[in-house]
Amino acid sequence: MGILTTQRVAAYYERYKNIDVTFTKDMIQTTGLITEQIHLKCGSDFWPCVFFATSFQGAKIVANTKSGLLGKLNQANNLVSLKLCFKSPETGAPVTFFVAGRVLGTVPYKNSSEISLLTIQFTQRPPDDLIEVIGRVLDANVNSSKRREERIIISAETQRKIKLLSKETGAFVQGVPRRCILRDMSFSGAKVIMMGVARFLVNKETVLRFDFDDPRESFLIKGKFIRSENVEGKKEMIALAMEYNEPLVPMGYKIRVNEYLNTLRADSRAQDEGIPASK
Repeated sequence: MGILTTQRVAAYYERYKNIDVTFTKDMIQTTGLITEQIHLKCGSDFWPCVFFATSFQGAKIVANTKSGLLGKLNQANNLVSLKLCFKSPETGAPVTFFVAGRVLGTVPYKNSSEISLLTIQFTQRPPDDLIEVIGRVLDANVNSSKRREERIIISAETQRKIKLLSKETGAFVQGVPRRCILRDMSFSGAKVIMMGVARFLVNKETVLRFDFDDPRESFLIKGKFIRSENVEGKKEMIALAMEYNEPLVPMGYKIRVNEYLNTLRADSRAQDEGIPASK
């Protein structure tokens, strides 16, 4: 792990160590959690389980406790290891590691007599791999509120750095597909240029498509056009500002925007110190 990553992991841990993340379908996809590889190890035995939620202090899992697990926990004084597995965002290869902990309690899951929700307290700081995976998500979530209006103007350079496949994309205005050109983007909205008449487009429900590379990802973001302006020299074209339905913005999109803005901030600091900016 490089020094910049080490510094980032340390910052994630200090800022977000008490914040819980629940593993929804979107979170599983965003983090690359390999669900079938998640197990609870107690003694020499492994139990498949569902990774329900985690912070850097502990986790909650769902497991079948009618399979001898409770007896094994009693024998082991509730000491366990949680085997976790995520896809590397760089290579796609699985990254597996263990987190040591102690089971603090169990409760029936959704009134089941066989399935329980187990609360685990980590007995040491979790591996950097977990801190980095969860920290990226938490950092993007926090900054999506703090820096929601910070615009990224789409140029050849920014397109390359944010790994946007093309600024030419598609919008579905009340379900009708339209071609458009992306002018800028942010956590909270975007601006596009397309052919059309403003009064038929403003205040209409819209879905905007984003395609990214490395890794290849596509996002459909819901919102609506809230205002328009003319495009100089092109009477048939208009620029439309789109406001996202923010609770529905995919976490993967937030991470893309956040990491680009963090790169800009790091480059600015480096230039102040006389260090060449990243490419």
